[in-house]
Amino acid sequence: MAAIFELHSVNPQPRTIAQIVEALKEGAVMLYPTDTVYAIGCDMNHKGAVQRVRQLKQLSNDKPVTFLCSSLSNIAQYAYVSDSAYRLMRRLIPGPYTFLLPATKLVPRLVQNPKRKTTGIRVPDHTISQALLAALGNPIISTSARLPDDETYYVNTADLFDAFDKRVDLIIDTGEPPGQQMSSILDLTVEPPLLVRKGQGWEALPAEMVTVD
Repeated sequence: MAAIFELHSVNPQPRTIAQIVEALKEGAVMLYPTDTVYAIGCDMNHKGAVQRVRQLKQLSNDKPVTFLCSSLSNIAQYAYVSDSAYRLMRRLIPGPYTFLLPATKLVPRLVQNPKRKTTGIRVPDHTISQALLAALGNPIISTSARLPDDETYYVNTADLFDAFDKRVDLIIDTGEPPGQQMSSILDLTVEPPLLVRKGQGWEALPAEMVTVD
C-alpha cells in the first residue's frame, strides 16, 4: 500500500516536502497533483524509478517521458532552446503547456525519444510541484495518471487513490479534486511551432505562431 502524505495546497509543510523528496531520491514512485491532472512521477535522475514509471504506463522505448522543470532558465540546462522558442515559452511559462524540444546530454536516454533526441518539458503553475522541484533540485517525471488498461477520468481522489494504491509508493493528497484536462503539447522543434495536442490553455496560444496538425 502507498503511503499518503497530506499537504496544504497553498502552503505545503516543508517537513512533509522533505520526507517526500527523501523518498524520491531513494527511488520512490509517486502520485501527485499538478496544474493540469494528477501525475505519476519520480526523480528523473533515478534510473530504476524512471523504468518503473515506463513499465507502469507501458510506454514503448521510442516514447519520451515528460518531466517538470522549475523555470525557463532551468529548461535551458536540459533542452536546446531557439530564440523563437524562447520568446514563445516566456509568454506561456509557468502554465499547462508541454514543450517538445531537442534534449541535451543531461536528459537520460530513458526519458527522451531515442530517434529524434527530443524530450517533453513542463514548467507547472502549481505550488506543490514547485515546492518538490525546489527541494529535490532536479526535474521530476510527469506522466498523466491514466493506466493503459483504464481510460477512466477520475472525478474524485478517493477512486483515483484506490486505483493507484498498490502501484505507487506514495500519494500526495491536498484535499482538492483531481484535474480533468491534460496539458497542451507544442512541438518547438519545427517552424512554425506545431500544436500536437489541444489541452488546457490552448485557447490562449498565439494563433500566428502555432499551427494545428
